[in-house]
Amino acid sequence: MERKMKLGMDVVNFNASGIDVGSRSHYVAIGQELDDVREFGVYAEDLTSLCQWLMDSGVTTVAMESTGDYWQNLYVELISFGFEVVLANGKFTKNAKGKKTDVKDCRWIQKLHTLGLLTGSFLPDLTTEQLRTFCRQRGNWIDLAASATHKMQKYLKLLNFRLDVVVKDVCGLTGMKIIEDICKGNLDPQSLAEHRHYNCRKPKEEIARALHGNSRNDYLFGLQQEFEAYRFFQKKIADCDKKIEQFIKQELKHHPERGKMKTTEKPHKRINKNAPQIKDMNQIAFRYFDGVDLFAIEGLSHSTVLAIMSEIGPQGFNKFRSSKQFASWLRLAPNNKISGGKILSNRVPKGSNRLKIALRQAANAIGNLKGTHLSDFFRRVAYRKGRHSAVSATARKLAVIIWNMVTKKIEYQPPKQYLFLDQKRKLGLVNRIKKQIDKFELKPEDLGFQNNLNINNLI
Repeated sequence: MERKMKLGMDVVNFNASGIDVGSRSHYVAIGQELDDVREFGVYAEDLTSLCQWLMDSGVTTVAMESTGDYWQNLYVELISFGFEVVLANGKFTKNAKGKKTDVKDCRWIQKLHTLGLLTGSFLPDLTTEQLRTFCRQRGNWIDLAASATHKMQKYLKLLNFRLDVVVKDVCGLTGMKIIEDICKGNLDPQSLAEHRHYNCRKPKEEIARALHGNSRNDYLFGLQQEFEAYRFFQKKIADCDKKIEQFIKQELKHHPERGKMKTTEKPHKRINKNAPQIKDMNQIAFRYFDGVDLFAIEGLSHSTVLAIMSEIGPQGFNKFRSSKQFASWLRLAPNNKISGGKILSNRVPKGSNRLKIALRQAANAIGNLKGTHLSDFFRRVAYRKGRHSAVSATARKLAVIIWNMVTKKIEYQPPKQYLFLDQKRKLGLVNRIKKQIDKFELKPEDLGFQNNLNINNLI
C-alpha cells in the first residue's frame, strides 16, 4: 500500500508582520488574507499610525526590505515602539509566484518571516552610525576635490601650461602656488617658476619652459572657477576632520579608564594629503578599540583604520560568530557552487562596501612592501594567480586578522616582524660587521664589542 506523507513547515515567528517599503507608501501585512493588508503613507503621523495598528493587532516582530533609504525612518519608529525588526536584503524576498504587486509582496514577506526564512542585515550601533555619517560626508568631499583637480589639469593643458610634466603632483606645494598666481593674472613664466619648492626635482629653468601659455580668457576663467571650488572642498574636508576628531574624543570621555592607555609610536606610517588630519590618531584608535593596536598591522593607513572605526565599530565585530562569517559578509570569501559533486564556480561574489574597498586598498599597499609576513603571502599568491587575486586574498587575510584582534583582544604577532627604514639600516650595519668578522677571522672584542649579543643589540 502506498503511504501518504505530509510535509509541513513549523511556524517560527508568531504574530509576525511583513512590510513592503516604498517611496510614497508602505504596505503592511499581518496575515495572508486581503483584510490583513493595509496601506500607510510616509509622513511622520502615518508611521505612528502604522506602529499603533501593529500594536493593536498583537504583532511583536516585523520584517521589512532594505529598499534604498526609505526604510530608515520607519525602522527607527518601529524600534521606538519596541518591535523586533528584521531588515532583510531585497534579493531574499523577490521570489513570489505570479504577477508582482505591493499587496502580494508584503504578504510574501510576512509568510517568509512567519516561517523563519529571513535573516537580518548588519546594522551598526548608534555611535558608529553617527561617525559613519561624518566619514562618508568627508569621502564625498574628497571625491569632489578629485574631480576639481582633474578639471584644473584639463584647463592647464588647454592653456598650454604643462605643469603636470614638471611637478609630480599638480595640487602639491609648488603646483598650488603656481596655479594661485596664474588665477591672479600673473602669466610670466620666470616669476611663476620662482614658486618652486626646494623638494621639487625639476630646476626653475625647466619649470619656466613648461609655463609658456596662450592666455585665452575663457580657459583662464574656467581654471579660476575650478581652483576656487578646490579650495572650498579642502575647507569642507578640514571641517569634517575637526568634527570627526571632536566626536571620537567625546565618545572616549564615556570611558575614562582608557585615558591612560598608550601604544608605541608608528613613525613609519606615512600620512598623505587625503589622510584624516587628526592629531595622535595612533593613540586615539588604540583607546577607541579598548587596547587593540590596529596600526601595528603593516599596510593599514590612517584612512583604513578610520574606515574600520566608522563602518563597523568595535561592537560590530561581535555580531559575527567567526572570522569566516565576517569575511563572507565583506564578500571576500569564495562563493562555492557545487552541483553533481563538482565545483562549478568558486569566484568571489560581486558587490562591495566601503570597508571592503578600504581593505583591498590596504592589501594593494602591502603588495608594494618588502620583507614582511603579509607581503610575502601577497607575492606567493600573485606568482600563482596574479595580482588581482592576491589583492582579494590578502584583503581576506587582513579581515581575519582584524576580527581576531578586536574580538579576542590579542596583539598582532606575525611570524616575521616588520622592519621600518631605521631598523633596516641598523640590520644592514650588523650584517656588514658580521661579514667583516667572518672574512678576517676577527673577534667581536677587536671591533669594540664584548660579544655577539652586543652586536645584535644594535637593532
